[in-house]
Parts: sequence; structure tokens; C-alpha cells
Amino acid sequence: MRELSAAERTLHHMASQYWALTKPRVTQLALFCTVIGMFLSTPELPPLGRVATATLGVWLLAGAAFAVNSLIEQHIDAKMARTRMRPMPRGELSALQALLFSGLIGGIGMWVLYSFVNPLTMWLTFATFVGYAVVYTVLLKPYTPQNIVIGGMSGAMPPVLGWAAITGSAPAEAWLLALIIFVWTPPHFWALALYRLDDYRRSGLPMLPVTHGEHLTRLHILLYTVVLIVTTTLPFVIQMSGWIYLLASFALGAIFLVYAWRLYRNYSDRLARSTFNYSIVYLAALFAALLVDHYVVG
Repeated sequence: MRELSAAERTLHHMASQYWALTKPRVTQLALFCTVIGMFLSTPELPPLGRVATATLGVWLLAGAAFAVNSLIEQHIDAKMARTRMRPMPRGELSALQALLFSGLIGGIGMWVLYSFVNPLTMWLTFATFVGYAVVYTVLLKPYTPQNIVIGGMSGAMPPVLGWAAITGSAPAEAWLLALIIFVWTPPHFWALALYRLDDYRRSGLPMLPVTHGEHLTRLHILLYTVVLIVTTTLPFVIQMSGWIYLLASFALGAIFLVYAWRLYRNYSDRLARSTFNYSIVYLAALFAALLVDHYVVG
């Protein structure tokens, strides 16, 4: 196997840094929910070319938003063990490079969505970009412990974007999927904040466990999980889904509730990490159950 030249290694390294700037692990779940929204929007299979094009456009704008977030928060990221190895805190990329990269892929993403999908999807995705990169990152996260609650709407938008990409509209059913993600976000993120509490203390960010203590945060996680379980029954209530989804939502919700109750009663960092990890599995499985129900029952 041929050994890479110094120039090729440099190019590969820079490409990996730009790739990391888009936070690909975070983007995966959002894109999954976007695609599920596309498939739920129509009784038949959506055009796969449109699915691929819309996914590309949404991914590019999401990557642009994460790049701006990394640029703005580079000094905060440098104080946290979880984030200090990102490209910006390590000085792998300059502020100008990050800004130009964000503008480039964001502009391409908007062009792709406008030209090959529809204007509504482009504007909704752009609004999501502004909501995350500006409203959440600049105006909410540094100033209020309810940042993840108020700013959660931008993170809840993927299924709406997917629905709009196929139908050119954003009906109540799409917003109900967004509501589920909106309610899911606080217990998901606060579980992370609990076992990364020292990180957030060093960062100076007013996360709920820093400003109001661990016990109140654990109570909030428990209460939001109960609300989440109730919220996830709504697709069945409005006849958007059938019994397969309802039973899956109850089973998945019951497991989440057990995690939240145990976390409230007998806290440990290990349990908080497990709760956070399960929350990711929970959302993916819940939306997968919606998809199975849609094609099996529908």
C-alpha cells in the first residue's frame, strides 16, 4: 500500500478538521428524524431522488450552523474535557476558515434546497440555522438555565423540514413530531449536563444543575419524561399512527421513565450517562416505530 505524501497527509488532516467542525455525530440523529419526516408525509414511498437531495441540503445547513456554533464557543469548548479536542479550541482552524467554511456549505445547502427541493424547505432550514447558531448559541445558552428548553425548538425542526421537502407544506402532523423532539430535548441534555457538571462549572455556562443544583435537575428530568410519555401518545390520538406505534411508545417510554426515576432517587454519574445514551436510542426507536406503523398499518 502506497504511503501518503506529506501534502496528502496535510490535506487529509485539514479535511478531517473541517469534517469535525460539522459535528457529524450530533447531525446523524437530526438527519434520521428528517428522513423519517419525509417518509411519514406521504402514504406512498417518497421520490428517493428528492429524499437524497433534501437530506444533502439539510445536512449542509446543519453543518454550517454547527461550524458557527464552534466558532462562537471556542473559548468555552477549551475549558471542557468533552469539547477541548475540537478543531477550534486546538487552533487547527482559524476563525476566518471556520466562517468561510460555514458560509460556503451553508450557501450551497440553501441553493440545493431552493433549486431542487422547494423554497419552503429552504426558508424553514435557514430559520433553523438562525435559531441554533444565533438565538440559542448567542442569546440563550450563555444567559439562562432554560436555554435548552427555549432553544430546543431549533433542534426539534428536522421532521418538519423533511415533511416540507416532500409535500411543500408543514401541517399539524409535522409539528407534532417536532413537539415530541422539543419535549425530549431537556431530559436528554440535562442527563448529559449532570455527569458533565464539573465541565459546565468551568465553562461558566448557566446550565440548570449549575444554577439550581443536581436535585432540582433530576426532578425536572423525571417530570419532563412523564410529559414526554403523554406527548408521544398524541400521534395515536389524532389517528396519525396505529397500535404498533402506541405499544412501542409505551414500552420505550416505560424504560425511559425507569431511568429517570432511578436517576432521581439514587444518582450516579454512570446512571446519568446511561440515561443520556438511552435517550438517543429512545428517540431513534420511537421514530422508527412511527415509520413501521405508517407502512404496516397505514
